[in-house]
Amino acid sequence: MENRLGRSLQPFDIWYNGFKPRGFYPESELDRIVSKKYPTPKAFQTDLPNILRKLGFSKETADFLASKVVVDSARGAGHAMGAQRREDNAHLRTRVPSEGMNYKGYNIALHEFGHNCEQVFSLNRVDHTLLSGVPNNAFTEAFAFLFQARDLELLGITEKDPDTEHLKALDNLWSTYEIAGVSLVDMAVWHWMYDHPKTTPVQLREAVLQIARDVWNTYFAPVFGETDAVLLAIYSHTICYGLYLPDYPLGHIIASQIEQVLKDKNLGTEMERMCRLGRLTPEAWMHVAIGEPISVEPMLNAAENALGIIINQRKTMGQRQ
Repeated sequence: MENRLGRSLQPFDIWYNGFKPRGFYPESELDRIVSKKYPTPKAFQTDLPNILRKLGFSKETADFLASKVVVDSARGAGHAMGAQRREDNAHLRTRVPSEGMNYKGYNIALHEFGHNCEQVFSLNRVDHTLLSGVPNNAFTEAFAFLFQARDLELLGITEKDPDTEHLKALDNLWSTYEIAGVSLVDMAVWHWMYDHPKTTPVQLREAVLQIARDVWNTYFAPVFGETDAVLLAIYSHTICYGLYLPDYPLGHIIASQIEQVLKDKNLGTEMERMCRLGRLTPEAWMHVAIGEPISVEPMLNAAENALGIIINQRKTMGQRQ
C-alpha cells in the first residue's frame, strides 16, 4: 500500500480503496454511467430481473425474486427490510438524487438487493416457516457483499487490471481488518454500558473514544506507526443498531468461503440452495452449505497468494528495467 501511495500510511488509510477495480475509473464517469442507466428508482426496479439473470439466476427465479422486492428512494443511507409474511414484499432503499442514481447509491443498492434476495429465499422457499431466515445477520451480510462485489461487472464495465482477482483478495482482507477493529470497539462499548448503567451521554462519549484508542493502539498502531487515533469510533451503528457491527467482518469471512464454492458453480443456484436451509445454527448451516466451519483461512490464503504474485511481478519488472 505504501508503494502504491508513495508515502507512509496514515490512520485514515484504514479506508484505503486503491485495491478496488473502480479505482481505475473516475467517480464522475461512474456517476454518469449509473445516472443514465437509472434516472429514477423505478428504472432500477424495472432492471432487477435483468441484474439477477446477469448474476446467473434462471429467468423464472429472477422474475420471482424481482416481483417480491420494492425499490424505494431513501432519505438517509441504504437499507433492506425483509417481509414478515410470504404475501408481503421486501423493500430496498437507497439514495436516488433528482439528477439520477449515482455510483455510490448504485453500489449500496446492489448490497441491499443481496439482502433482499436472501430475505425472499429464506422466507418464501424454506420448508418450514419457523425456520425462515438465516442463522444470524452475518450470513445475510455475506450475500450482500457477493452482490456488491459484482457492481462493475453488472454495468458491463471491463476491468482493466490483469491483477484484478489478486487485488480483490487484498481489498477483502483490508476491509475485514478495518471493520473488525470497529467491531471490537462496538463490543467493548456495550460491555462498558452494562458495567455503567447510569452513565451520562458525556461519560459515554469519553468512554467510546478511550475504547477506540485502546483498540487502535493494540491492533492498528503497530501497522500504521501512529497511536491514539479515534477513527474506529465513527460508526453510528455502535449505538443505533446494538451489536450489529461484528456481523460485518464475519460476513466478509463467510463471503470469502462462499466465493471459493462459486469458483466452479453458479451463484443463482448456489445462493438459493444455501438460503433455503433456513435459520439453522451457524455451524450446521456452514456444514451443509459450504462443507466447513466458519474460517478465516480462505481469506488469508487468498491474500497471501495474491501478495506473493504481485510482489514477484514487481521484482520481475524491476529486473527487466
